[in-house]
Amino acid sequence: MHAFLEEVALHLVATYGDTLKDTAIVFNNKRPVAHLQYYLSKAVGKPFWSPAFFTVQEFFARSSDLKTADHFSQYFTLYTVYSRLLEEEGNTPVRPEVFYSVAQTILSDFAQIDNDLADADQVFAELEDIAVIQKQFQHLNEEQQAFLEQFWRSFSAGKQQAQQEHFIRMWRRMPRLYHQFHRELAAQGLSTSGNMYRQLAEDRPGTPHFARDFSKIILVGFNALSKAEAAVFKRWQEEARAVFYFDADAYYVDDPVQEAGLFLRRNMGQLQLRNELPAGRSPMKETAKKVFVYKAQGRAAQAKILHQALSRSYLALQDAGPSKVAVVLADESLLVPLLQTVPQQFPEDFGYPIQLNITMGYPLAASSVYGFADLWITVQEHLFKNGYKSVYHKEASAFLSHPLALVPLALQQELQAGILASQWIEVPVSALLRSSSIAELFFERPANPRQVLGILTALFARVLDSQLAAGLLKQLDADLLGGLIKELNRLNDTLGQHLPQVKDLSFLFGLVRKALSGLSVAILGEPLQGIQVMGLLESRSLDFEEIYIIGANEGVLPNAGISHSFIPDSIRRVYGLPVLENQDAISAYMFYRLLHRCKSLHLVYNGLSDEQNTGEPTRFLKQLEYESGFEFSYFEQQQTISPSRRIPFQVQKTGAVRERLERYLDAYGPFAKKLSATALTTYLNCQMQFFYRYVADVKEPDELIENMESNQIGSILHLVMENFYSPMKAQEQEVTAERIRAARRNLDDLCRRAFAEVIFNKADVPEGFSGMQQVILAIVKQYASVIIDHDEQIAPFTLVELENKEAYVLPYTVEVEGRPRKVNLYGIIDRVDRRNGITRIVDYKTGKDELRYATVAELFAQDTKKPNKAMVQTLFYTYIYEQVKGLRAVEPNLYVVRKMKEEGTLFSEGPARSRLLLEADQLQQIKMGFEAELQAKLAEMFSPDNPFRQTTVEENCTFCPYLTTCGK
Repeated sequence: MHAFLEEVALHLVATYGDTLKDTAIVFNNKRPVAHLQYYLSKAVGKPFWSPAFFTVQEFFARSSDLKTADHFSQYFTLYTVYSRLLEEEGNTPVRPEVFYSVAQTILSDFAQIDNDLADADQVFAELEDIAVIQKQFQHLNEEQQAFLEQFWRSFSAGKQQAQQEHFIRMWRRMPRLYHQFHRELAAQGLSTSGNMYRQLAEDRPGTPHFARDFSKIILVGFNALSKAEAAVFKRWQEEARAVFYFDADAYYVDDPVQEAGLFLRRNMGQLQLRNELPAGRSPMKETAKKVFVYKAQGRAAQAKILHQALSRSYLALQDAGPSKVAVVLADESLLVPLLQTVPQQFPEDFGYPIQLNITMGYPLAASSVYGFADLWITVQEHLFKNGYKSVYHKEASAFLSHPLALVPLALQQELQAGILASQWIEVPVSALLRSSSIAELFFERPANPRQVLGILTALFARVLDSQLAAGLLKQLDADLLGGLIKELNRLNDTLGQHLPQVKDLSFLFGLVRKALSGLSVAILGEPLQGIQVMGLLESRSLDFEEIYIIGANEGVLPNAGISHSFIPDSIRRVYGLPVLENQDAISAYMFYRLLHRCKSLHLVYNGLSDEQNTGEPTRFLKQLEYESGFEFSYFEQQQTISPSRRIPFQVQKTGAVRERLERYLDAYGPFAKKLSATALTTYLNCQMQFFYRYVADVKEPDELIENMESNQIGSILHLVMENFYSPMKAQEQEVTAERIRAARRNLDDLCRRAFAEVIFNKADVPEGFSGMQQVILAIVKQYASVIIDHDEQIAPFTLVELENKEAYVLPYTVEVEGRPRKVNLYGIIDRVDRRNGITRIVDYKTGKDELRYATVAELFAQDTKKPNKAMVQTLFYTYIYEQVKGLRAVEPNLYVVRKMKEEGTLFSEGPARSRLLLEADQLQQIKMGFEAELQAKLAEMFSPDNPFRQTTVEENCTFCPYLTTCGK
């Protein structure tokens, strides 16, 4: 069986012979040209003069003496006209960046009105009165009038809401906007493709005799025609100027129920366009066909299944002649997974090379080239807002690590370490300029909107040169960089005359991002060899023996998406504008047309359902199953799925672990380690976390602090209070209310200096703090004020110690394996003071710590959901202090800044209403119980018979830094 284009070639050669060179052959896309040229040369069998080849858009454009306006010319012209209309109405003109998305919809509506020869004045007429509809539109049938009435009833008096009123104002503006927009373009020597179609259909082209350049116009492979195309084609046929080759099949053309034949029935029936090929044939039924259906478990998995299915076709690629294998992407976003799956040769270790021809283009948005361009736009937007002083740290890190930036690894690590050490949320531009030759252009400041595209073009030209000089340039990157630079130059030429209208650089950045995100770059390939990869639209007129369709899901094939439009469905139906059924019929034709001459069809669909996917195969498959009589085979991807099992494990206290623990038990040795209150509460919270942090010495990596953690706020507060009382203690230990009131005048400066020392690790105050940092400063000041207010009320008191980091170390005896060992218990006490003859241990807390408790045993309970860490730590400090100083009756006080106004600072026993404050005799009993529990817990901690175990409380793992390592 001959391919469709081969049949066309044979018929053309037989019909026109040597005069074929005088004809014009018109397709609806460029893809079939190379194939028809091949079949013509095969049919002629000798060198010959080729006919002219055009797409229908290119051919119709020859009828106009105006140039086709590109997208941005249309947008800015529409914006100019729209702004003028708003000013005439006394309204404030809309900003260009706000109008951009609206303009896309308006331009699409105008194009459809022109392509289908609708009267813009009538389409946008305001028809609220049903009687007016019946009077003015008597030429409409009852169904069309009903559609109009249905739409405008929703806008009857008294029912208009704000959005409806806004819509009506827009609707009233549309007729003037339409006409003035076209006049404005014409004044610039420009026109839209749709307007060219309309003028040609209405027989008033700018170049009336353009078609006479050719003896015959040969239209090949058309299906759905706009009203303008239909009018032109019918006139040319009546003038004996055009002939048609429709790729039709009686299977669906002769069956009025088949939506695939909808437009061909119109073309050959209503329009009486004659098909030069024999009628009544059904290529679908002339050869037996096998259909293979693959159900994949996930979107990307479709490409993996495709590779397995294609393996049987790889060897056939070595045959001469046009390719027999095509991969059709019903979902074009699957191109990248496809390219990552198909091997470069088969078999993969050694074998024949596998060629891919992807004229649909590689999406720039899926490449690192676009990522670098998008990063540049993001950085420039940020720099524009802050006066080109600094770059957000995440963007700075992204630039330093991006392969196209070519920052040497050693310098990259040095700069990253500097950013971390300086805690730069905003990285100064000056610190990044020395990173590479690319940086100078990357961070250059555009003086005006016109320089934006120039800088970006120069940047990627330098990237291309640098990659080439470094020997790192791959063919794909070369194609992408070349395509990007070409697009930027085109944008620069197009936007040059319109840039004076752009006052906001951020809008221009957004415009460039939109233009680049939609760019596709053709990957060099042979259109007649290898695997042909294409979208559904590109497959028109082409035939293959082996066809693989991926993304064959309902909702994708046919596409259930509806393009944005201001013209409602009911009015579309009145004036014959495209509606959803038309889209379904076009998809159905393209699907069934692929079956005409193929031997096997492979359908791959995603069987997983989610918010974006139905999980169902295309309805066309169900139709084939019901009516075709083809042979079907079904395959389902079996993917073993099992819930992740968290296998608990223990760490035995033997070998290297035991050696590490011995450092704690050798209190007087040169490498002795001290056990802090935090280490103790960590052990109570999770033994495995204690092991990682204090035994294995696995440290958390330093991180840039953007959102302040509670422990960092606590560290700042501790330093503020230390610096607040240190000068007082140095002068005189007695603290009075008067001295406190005098010292708090310096509180703002103390907070700033403490913040700088904790966060930036330097005493001098930075020039300015970020917004979040200022919020943290305000919180710290508020917390400090709560403590100072409380101290002012209880003054006078005597300061004994402030943040003594060295003195409070207690060699503590603990029994391990039947013999006494010494452990250094260590505590940094926030404050020790004496009031009314009682020595107090003061611990500052900024969290939600509790002053109440039930029993001492509960404090040391393992794996509890709400451990009272604060009380354990404060009693730990109190015990050490008493033992070191030889004192008794030392009173622990917990300054919980969130609660101390209401609950005070003393621990209490029992429920809130009947709580018993822990002081005097009660406190002494608690201390005795605490010491006993501490002894038992330390014996357990160092006992080799008790391995380190994971916590059983899930909440304890939420913020654990070792969660990934532990696997809990």
